[in-house]
Amino acid sequence: MPSHSSFSDGLLLKIVNVIVYFLFLGSNVYTVAGPTDIYYTGKDTYVTPAPWAFLIWSLIHLLLLGTIIYQFFDGGKQVIIDGISWRLPLLAVLNAIYVNVWARHYYIVAFIFALFVSSAVTHIYYIVKKYHEPQSAADEIFVHLPFSLYHGWTTVLVILTGFEAFGVNAATERAGIWTKVFVFLALFFLEATAATYAFSSAEGDLPASIAIAWSLWAIFARQRHPAFIHWSALAFAILSLVWVVKAAIGVGLKLRRGGRGISLDEERAPLINP
Repeated sequence: MPSHSSFSDGLLLKIVNVIVYFLFLGSNVYTVAGPTDIYYTGKDTYVTPAPWAFLIWSLIHLLLLGTIIYQFFDGGKQVIIDGISWRLPLLAVLNAIYVNVWARHYYIVAFIFALFVSSAVTHIYYIVKKYHEPQSAADEIFVHLPFSLYHGWTTVLVILTGFEAFGVNAATERAGIWTKVFVFLALFFLEATAATYAFSSAEGDLPASIAIAWSLWAIFARQRHPAFIHWSALAFAILSLVWVVKAAIGVGLKLRRGGRGISLDEERAPLINP
């Protein structure tokens, strides 16, 4: 039988989640509206995507606003307060630090925090997928969907920040052979990760695959030269779109069978161990 909780159950954590949510959102608003305008004045690398790639963060924020509201309901309380627990505010704080050091162009420090953020998201993703199978549409939309998108997106962020920390500046340096090799391997890794999501279970993880495919198309749109990187990005973007279609077909078949999930993957271990 479903359990019923009162508004005061886990109230401290609920309040903390509300506070850190606005800290988390505010940090990303700063990168868009702040005076430094990082999407245009930050370090340009050979994997830098078109600025519209970062719109996925806005979608994640919008969904997480629903997560914060959903925690005050019985279903949300069970997974967000009892399951995810204090990992959500920890993630929000780590993400706020990452975004702010990234906006200030401290790329090596940002890369370290990108790894922390990815680890925190992976831990939450694993808990949600393995122990909290969605019981309603609200579970899907406000818990599984945002953390699937977030998990795919942080994989992209680790790659982007790694090149900003250790790669050459595309605005001042030509891409040498090793730069091309590492860019190719990075693009291949992202495409392979999208495939892993798509084949992670019968229906795959559609949101995470979309997050990576979206980013690969943005990299293709931005990187015009050299031709090797441009066309490599296109090839991997097309492949990633194939995996998105595969995952979408899996979702469609599951919905046709009467299933509730869009990205159920309770048997899958995390891509990056927390």
